Formats: sequence, structure tokens, C-alpha cells
Amino acid sequence: MSIVLVGGHDGMHREYKEICSRRGHHLKIFTQMPAKFDKAIGNPDGIVLFTGTVSHTMVATAVKKAKQKRIPVLRCHNKSVTSLEWVLRRLEEEGGR
Repeated sequence: MSIVLVGGHDGMHREYKEICSRRGHHLKIFTQMPAKFDKAIGNPDGIVLFTGTVSHTMVATAVKKAKQKRIPVLRCHNKSVTSLEWVLRRLEEEGGR
């Protein structure tokens, strides 16, 4: 499953990617808003929002893209490794798209 993670800590990239890799997922991480963010999101199977560390603009852009493409969005205020594992389990249970 391909997943886009919006938010989190810059220093946690390696941990986030390792967790997803162990579970067989491909992960794109956006902790800062790049140019043309809506296009950079691509067409993932799910979007994870760590709402405690992300701008409102990034959230709005990701949610708009998700609605357009019918991509499930899971929000979590905490940005820990445990929170990511919990969110991934929920996405796996729902089967992504």
C-alpha cells in the first residue's frame, strides 16, 4: 500500500519509513509544504495527517486532494512511532481504497 504522511518531525523520517517498510508499505513524508504540494501527494492508497505538527494549509490541501480522488484520510494529533503503527493498522483493516 502506498501512504502519504503529512506532518511529523523531520528527525523521525527514518523511523517512519522503517515502520512502513516492515509492514510492506511505501511511504512519502511531507513535514514541510513543498511547491505544488497537491501534485506531490500523487495518488496514494491512504493519507495520514499528524495534525499536531502541520499547518492548516497543508491539512486543507491534503483533505481536498483526498476528497477528489476518494483517498481515505486518517488523522492523529500525536506524531509518535506508536501512533503511526496504530494508524497503519486502521488503514490495513479498511484496506486502503
